[in-house]
Amino acid sequence: MKSEFNPLKLDVAAFARAQANLAGEWPLSELERLRAYVPHEGAPATLHPVRWVVRGEQRAMRGGAHEVWLHLDASLSLPMECQRCLRPVDEQVTVQRSVRFVADEGTAAELDAESEDDVLVLSRAFDLRWWIEDELILELPLVPRHNPNRRNRQRYALEASTLPHNTPQPQYTKEIVHVLFAGQKVVLKLIQNGPIQKPH
Repeated sequence: MKSEFNPLKLDVAAFARAQANLAGEWPLSELERLRAYVPHEGAPATLHPVRWVVRGEQRAMRGGAHEVWLHLDASLSLPMECQRCLRPVDEQVTVQRSVRFVADEGTAAELDAESEDDVLVLSRAFDLRWWIEDELILELPLVPRHNPNRRNRQRYALEASTLPHNTPQPQYTKEIVHVLFAGQKVVLKLIQNGPIQKPH
């Protein structure tokens, strides 16, 4: 059955009053700001959509008033440029957010100063797509990179598989990874020791 609520023009108060739910998927082609993070070269031809669920809630308060809330769960697998090798790396991005809606900007500013809750102003035409895209962008890693531990475990396993049977395998120390931030630039130094030599 088709929902009476439009996710691109959502009446937030009515949605919360109805304790309603909305769920769906949006392709990245409809989310231009997120799409801009995908590297031009090496990215897969097919990109995963954003998956999301939004639930409305109206909480009773003293004096007969109500608080209006939206609860969001969203996820995305986004190819970004690894700052170590400059090749695409799939970043798993998830968001779980609860936002309270209030009548005006003054109340929102006051609650922002007093509370850790996220607060927005009520709207009868709230764009869920824009909001969800905002929240996902805030969760993107500042420094996308492949997991060096995983990559080197795979490489060591591959090297070992090419050795003749019963050939002793060299022992490697653990990697030491230093990440130095300079804006969104990163210098990743990977130090690997050679085989451990037994003393004579």
